[in-house]
Amino acid sequence: MIFFLLEEATIKTAATYTVDGFLNKDFFTSEDDKNLPLNQEFIPWSEMKGLCFQLIKGKRTPLLFKLVLHLKPEQTEKLLQKAGTSMDAACLKALVLTVKYDGAKTILTTAASYHTFVMDKSGEQLWDKALMQYLNKLDVSFERL
Repeated sequence: MIFFLLEEATIKTAATYTVDGFLNKDFFTSEDDKNLPLNQEFIPWSEMKGLCFQLIKGKRTPLLFKLVLHLKPEQTEKLLQKAGTSMDAACLKALVLTVKYDGAKTILTTAASYHTFVMDKSGEQLWDKALMQYLNKLDVSFERL
């Protein structure tokens, strides 16, 4: 999941932890600019997955966790170009993946967020297809509902 930005994480164990993924740009120095694209709205998932894993792991299964991830904008553009769709990447605000574990099962939900109303739903269909291909590549079994 190195292609994602974290919008939000909620992890419920003995306590409930909520991580706001909005990037606090004032926190970073110019030295950080080389390693972290500060033109993003959210922090890269790769920067937060260790913290989230630490909160999740333990002797007991978490009661629940929920991750709201956005495909990085450059990955969205690549996806649209590869598919040869006529959809303009500038219309898409984000391709979103929500991962929710409820104590028994994990549910992945995809969504597309647009800057304006669009009739063309090919972006959403493309995102669903790309995610299923990615899960198959990782050998993750899933059921499409």
